[in-house]
Amino acid sequence: MDTLSDPHLMAEQRSKTRRRFAVIGAGAAGLCIAKYLIQSGFDDVTVFEIGTQIGGLWCYRNDSERSAAYRTLHINTARNVTNFNDFKFDEQVQLFPDHWDMHRYLKAYADHFDVSRRIKFKSRVADVRPSERYRPEAPEWQVTLEDGQVEIFDRVVVASGHLSVPMHVPEFRDNFAGQYLHSHDYRQPEPFVGKKICIIGVGNSACDIASDVCVLSPRTVIVARSGVMIAPKLIFGRPFTDVTMHLYKPWVPDRLRRWIIKTLVHILHGRMSDLGFKPLTERAHPTTSAVLIPHVAYRRVIVKHGIRKIEGKRIFFSDGSSDEFDVMIAATGYLIDLPFIPPSIVPVVDNSVDLYKRMCSPEWNGLYFIGLLNSTAHALNMIFEYQSRWICALERGQLDLPSPDEMRSEIEAKKRYVKKYFRNSPRHTIEEESLPYLQDLDRQIRIAGKRRATVN
Repeated sequence: MDTLSDPHLMAEQRSKTRRRFAVIGAGAAGLCIAKYLIQSGFDDVTVFEIGTQIGGLWCYRNDSERSAAYRTLHINTARNVTNFNDFKFDEQVQLFPDHWDMHRYLKAYADHFDVSRRIKFKSRVADVRPSERYRPEAPEWQVTLEDGQVEIFDRVVVASGHLSVPMHVPEFRDNFAGQYLHSHDYRQPEPFVGKKICIIGVGNSACDIASDVCVLSPRTVIVARSGVMIAPKLIFGRPFTDVTMHLYKPWVPDRLRRWIIKTLVHILHGRMSDLGFKPLTERAHPTTSAVLIPHVAYRRVIVKHGIRKIEGKRIFFSDGSSDEFDVMIAATGYLIDLPFIPPSIVPVVDNSVDLYKRMCSPEWNGLYFIGLLNSTAHALNMIFEYQSRWICALERGQLDLPSPDEMRSEIEAKKRYVKKYFRNSPRHTIEEESLPYLQDLDRQIRIAGKRRATVN
C-alpha cells in the first residue's frame, strides 16, 4: 500500500512531523542531528547553546567555556574523512584542518542547512525532566533554562559533548607545589617559556602539548602510565587515515586490519618500547601525532612510565629518577557531565551512561543522546551522521525499539565487551568499535526499510 494514498498513514505522518524537538548544544553533533531532523520533515527544532558561538569545542576561546581547543590544535583525521557526507570542505583547506577551519566549516554547515536561525544562543539548559503529562507511548519533556524559562518538547536530543569537565587526579593536583593545570585549560606555549614541565598522559592532547612546549622548555617530561601506539599523520605524503580507512571494510578481518596498522606504524615510527613507551597490550583510544616522535628521538621530550611520589616541586618517577618541575599539565581525560538531567532520570555511574546503541535510555522514551562515545577509528562527524539517520528513522516510525529488558541486556553485553578488550580506565568506558557499530546502525535501518516496503 502506498503511504500517500492511505489517509490514516498520512495523518499519522503529519502528526509525527509536528513534534517539537529540543537539541542541547550547537557543536558538530547538535548541528548534525538538527540538520537531519529538518530534512526528515521535523520542522519544529530548537537548538539551545549556552554561549554565543556555533561549533562547540572547535571554537577557540569559546565563551561557553566548554572548549578545550588550544591554538595549535588540528583534527586527527584528514579533511576528506572528517567532513559530513553532503557538505565537503573547501579544497583550499589544509589536509588536517585546524580549529579555525573547523569553526568556519561548521558555521557554513549550519547556514547551508537552515539550522542557524533555529539556534537560541546564551541559553543554558538547567533542567530536563519528563513533564507531568509524560506517557511512554506519548512522551513529553520539560526543558528549563537557567533564566527560568520553561518550554515543553516532544523529544529532547542531548548533544552537549563529554570533553568539558576535566578529570583531575588528586595526588597530582594536591601534592604538587608548582603550577598545576589540566590540559583543558592549556591554550598556547608562551606562558611556559623557560619552565620545566611535566605532562601526565599520552593521549592526543598530551602529545600535542608536549610538542608545543618542548622547544621552549629546558626540560619536558611526558608520563605515559599506559602502553601506547602513536600513529603518524602522514605516510608517503598522504594522510595516514587515507590508507587505514581502506582497511575498515566488512570483508577485512579485524585481526588482519590491526596487524597491518601496527606494522605500518612500526615501519614509520619503530618500536614504541625503543622510544621509551610501554608496549600496547590492550585496545585503547587511538593516539596520533605528526611531530612528537622526532621530539622524543631528539630528547626534547623525555618519556617516563609513572610517578612514585611528589614532594613540593620534586617529582619522583617509577624508574628511580627525580627532578624539580615548575609546571604540571594533567592530560588525564574528562568526566561525563549531565548537570541538567536529574540522576534519577539518567544516572552517570563509573563515568558511563547506560544507553541502548549509545543513544537511548531504556527507561525513558523521547530522550536521545548523540556523540556520547569515543570512536576507535572513524571521524566523529561520520558517527554523528549515522546516529542522526538512526534517530530520524526511529522517529519516522521506520524502526521500533526493543523492550526495555532487551535494551538493558544489550547494554550489559556492550559493557562486558569493553571491559574485556579495552584498557580499564574511566576514559574507555564509552569506547566504541566504530566499524561494527556503524554497520549495526545501517543494517537496522536497511532491514526496517525493506520490511516497510514489503508491508506497503
